[in-house]
Amino acid sequence: MSIPIYILKRILQALPLLLIISIMSFTMLKLAPIDPLAHLRANPAISLSAIKAEEQRLGLDKPAPVQYAIWIGNILRGDMGISTSGASVFVLLMQRAGNTLILSVLSIAFTWLIAIPAGVAAAVDRGKFIDKFFGILTSIGMSMPTFLFALLLLMFALATHWLPIGGLTSPDFFELDLPHQILDEGKHLIIPVIVLTFVSLAGIQRQMRANLLDVLRAEYVRTARAKGLPEHTVIYHHALRNAVNPLITLLGFEFSALLSGAALTETVLAYPGLGRLTLEGVLTKDMNLVMASLMLGAVMLIVGNLLADVLLKFVDPRITLE
Repeated sequence: MSIPIYILKRILQALPLLLIISIMSFTMLKLAPIDPLAHLRANPAISLSAIKAEEQRLGLDKPAPVQYAIWIGNILRGDMGISTSGASVFVLLMQRAGNTLILSVLSIAFTWLIAIPAGVAAAVDRGKFIDKFFGILTSIGMSMPTFLFALLLLMFALATHWLPIGGLTSPDFFELDLPHQILDEGKHLIIPVIVLTFVSLAGIQRQMRANLLDVLRAEYVRTARAKGLPEHTVIYHHALRNAVNPLITLLGFEFSALLSGAALTETVLAYPGLGRLTLEGVLTKDMNLVMASLMLGAVMLIVGNLLADVLLKFVDPRITLE
């Protein structure tokens, strides 16, 4: 099957999945015991008529099935609706999605750039110092909660004043020239990227180590060594290509995993990202905002898996797309 036809097939298969996800998400949000207009009802200065008008504006006065039908109809027309704050959901997502995308891409890039060589080194020097060192490091990464590590780095930054805390830019950001603006954003990204990279590093490194150890025991690797090929050729030319294939399939899950992990990191570090925005929307039962965020996360997962499958085909032409 050609790649364009395969992509079209996967897109068609994803449509029913997105519909099911939207129905489940909408149902769970409606069952949540949260009043999205609680802040208005608690204010004695706001009249009942004003609250009723707000309910009508947000469509909260209609039955749940009608609300869902209106929402799905608006989505199909490209209208994500209005947030309870009065702002456009599309504008809010575009303001935050770019920040989370930057954070996720950088975290994935640094995770793979560190994890793959670390896994190879640990497998090649199995049982030696480098293997034990990465074993301890990854054990810490797997056992330490994301928010705790973020708090520790936050305390370190407060104590040393080496890195900025909170947000993506400094108060005087717009007064700086372009090179200093880029430098300012880069400094604010250091702590969030370190947090997400360290947490994601452990699983990829251990998987790479285990895969390579399995491949090094394969018959064709022993045959290559018996022919007198140099060890680095056996490892990096023959074994590594097959060992890295299973990891490529995990690439698609990295986006969705980072989206959920970034919610805690963004909240603790006051980073203006999509995860933090979604969490705030859940706490206030902002239906349009949360539904749009959840659907965006589902689309990211589907697209990530699709890219991983296509990339796997390019890396290993023997794999067939079905």
